[in-house]
Amino acid sequence: MENLRIEAVDGWADAELIAGALDRNEAAVRALIQRYNRRLYRVARSVVGNDAEAEDVLQDAYVRAFSALNGYRGEASLATWLTRIVVNEALQRLRHHKTHQLEAKAPGDLQALAEVIPFPLHAPLPDPEITMAQREICVLVEQAIDALPQEFRTVLVARTIEGMSTEETADAFGLKAETVKTRLHRARQMLRAVLEEHLGSQFPHVFPFDGVRCQRIADTVLARLGLQGGNLSA
Repeated sequence: MENLRIEAVDGWADAELIAGALDRNEAAVRALIQRYNRRLYRVARSVVGNDAEAEDVLQDAYVRAFSALNGYRGEASLATWLTRIVVNEALQRLRHHKTHQLEAKAPGDLQALAEVIPFPLHAPLPDPEITMAQREICVLVEQAIDALPQEFRTVLVARTIEGMSTEETADAFGLKAETVKTRLHRARQMLRAVLEEHLGSQFPHVFPFDGVRCQRIADTVLARLGLQGGNLSA
């Protein structure tokens, strides 16, 4: 029943959902969270550096945002306004950790909630080998991004992964537009270097053609030759 209520408001504009949230409409609140969850999670993770911490940041930021929602005046888009709150919450958490001399970064959970790059499957049925290769590449990209210094990682995630504009990114992180452009360029260079180093040894294994795909080709050829289960006659 709750899913039906969410679907009923899912097509609403942000202003309508905000009005519903201010009226303590649970479906409206859930719809807003679902609408911006991926962007805000990725931004939070780009700052704090691991999944569990990013989830905590997101929860606290949502509570802060919905508690202050009546103060939102629409000067910036809701996405930008929420992003600022998440960034502030994440940075505050980092400062807290550093003040108490705790580790600023815990080992990353390789089973990330959001994949960095969605690779489409071209085969009609999922090929386990292709799926595994895709996941390995995603993990490699995630690890390479995590290895970037925070100031470059945050800009890369915002601009490249979440598609935020230069101005929107600058506004969210309190930077100048030129600084965003410079950091993005540098982040791409650093990421490219890391990936080239790690992927070089993997090149012999790209475009695998065994498993399901190999079997499918063999079956098709045999069928066209009329040899399903038989032998080619001399």
